[in-house]
Amino acid sequence: MNPKTLCRSLVVWGMLAAQLALGASSTPQVKTDSGIVEGRADGAVHAFLGIPYAAAPVGDLRWKPPVPAAKWAGVRKAAEFGAHCMQGKVFGDMNFRDPGGSEDCLFLNVWVPKMSGAKLPVMVWIHGGGFVAGSTSEARQDGTNLAQQGVIVVSMNYRLGVFGFFVHPELAKESGHNAAGNYGLLDQVAALRWVHDNIAALGGDPANVTIFGESAGSFSVSALMASPLAKGLFQKAIGESGGAGERSDPGADEKSREAKDSKLASSTLGVQTLADLRAVPASKLLDAFFKPGGENNFAFGPDVDGYFLPEPTPAIFAAGKQTDVPLLAGWNHDEGSFEIAFSPKKPTVDSMKETAQKEFGAKADEFLRLYPATTDAQAQRSMEDFAGDRFIAWSTWWWMEAQSKTGKQPIYRFRFDLGPPADPKGPQLGAYHSSEIEYVFGQLDSKAGIAWRPEDRQLSAEMQKYWANFARSGDPNGSGLPTWPRHSAAEGWPVMFLDAKSAAHSDDLRERYLFLTRAWVK
Repeated sequence: MNPKTLCRSLVVWGMLAAQLALGASSTPQVKTDSGIVEGRADGAVHAFLGIPYAAAPVGDLRWKPPVPAAKWAGVRKAAEFGAHCMQGKVFGDMNFRDPGGSEDCLFLNVWVPKMSGAKLPVMVWIHGGGFVAGSTSEARQDGTNLAQQGVIVVSMNYRLGVFGFFVHPELAKESGHNAAGNYGLLDQVAALRWVHDNIAALGGDPANVTIFGESAGSFSVSALMASPLAKGLFQKAIGESGGAGERSDPGADEKSREAKDSKLASSTLGVQTLADLRAVPASKLLDAFFKPGGENNFAFGPDVDGYFLPEPTPAIFAAGKQTDVPLLAGWNHDEGSFEIAFSPKKPTVDSMKETAQKEFGAKADEFLRLYPATTDAQAQRSMEDFAGDRFIAWSTWWWMEAQSKTGKQPIYRFRFDLGPPADPKGPQLGAYHSSEIEYVFGQLDSKAGIAWRPEDRQLSAEMQKYWANFARSGDPNGSGLPTWPRHSAAEGWPVMFLDAKSAAHSDDLRERYLFLTRAWVK
């Protein structure tokens, strides 16, 4: 036999043997680069939870790029989630199933369908939470059900807040790249490298990886497209509500952030040197920069560091330097509903006119044509639409628009329109920010006490198929699904409206986003 043919045969047989071993065992085991892990049988899948993909970022490793996890002897149990990364209680709808918060938090999870054969497509999930909160252990993003679409699902924790995005001049000096910050994003790159190096042992195809995420996770997906450090680690991208681009790009370059973060650390903790900052206990560091409703809760986020992001993302996309992969992205119909529902004053015709004048000046009349406010009820809806666009929808639109100009791969755009059943005791939020997550993962029942309707379950089934089909081939379409056309000028910029009866039609809001672009992009 030809040596190359023999080598390929051995690789294929090795993958099949791994799958057979996983399928035959009630306590499945697999060998990773760091050692053997033992997962658990979880219905139709095998789950490997809490696998360290990098060393604990503690002590001298605090605020350093992740380094490989230490190897272990014997078999490591991987049946429970690892600790979530240090954070305060920011979002009331986040409920974790893990041991609690810790600086030692760089763990990932893998859900593998049983006996599915080798070289499955891989979907790597990046959770949201504004880069200050979130964890892979949330029930609504459990990969058990999505994996049954014939894909391997991976999710990872990454450093957050001051632990993930602190910038200091001494950090830049010691880095070897004259770069500081973005440690949480570098964690994501490390997790993708782990997938590239280890997923074949679990039956996955390292050459068919899709990254997908929501909110800050979607921002991360777009930033990973822009970063040269992630090139070759993924082949497709899905973004749900969020994009790193104009107005949502890291707010300052590294030098500006150095001055701001160093001053904040000095005034808050009374210490200035990096050694002293690394000696501060993690709990004290968190308490110093997180207080319920505190002004510094969102003080730390991505920056243009010259390493993970050598330039601002708009420049990278404009020059066509991004990783050019098929992209599926969109947002929810009611992204701004939280802002309006919990505002002490409801919008009126007069307040909309004031907003138009204050934010757009000479362009106020054009704004009011696109966000009409002839009655108070209409003003409230238009203000909610504007709040959602300003918050996250426009940045997601900008990302797809930038990709369409310099990329060559297909783009598919969606809008999630089906609001979950409303809480009769709470405000009417519609298809609010993050409400699509349960549908994508097939985890509607992770939320107790909600009377899910047949249309919710039908849409969840459709979305799981669309997402998995896209991960397989770069095209969401498949048998039994409403046709989802490409989002392009040649097709009339169609959008798939995901609803009780999903359908695609032309974007009737394009003029609105072009107006915002003219107003906001200088």
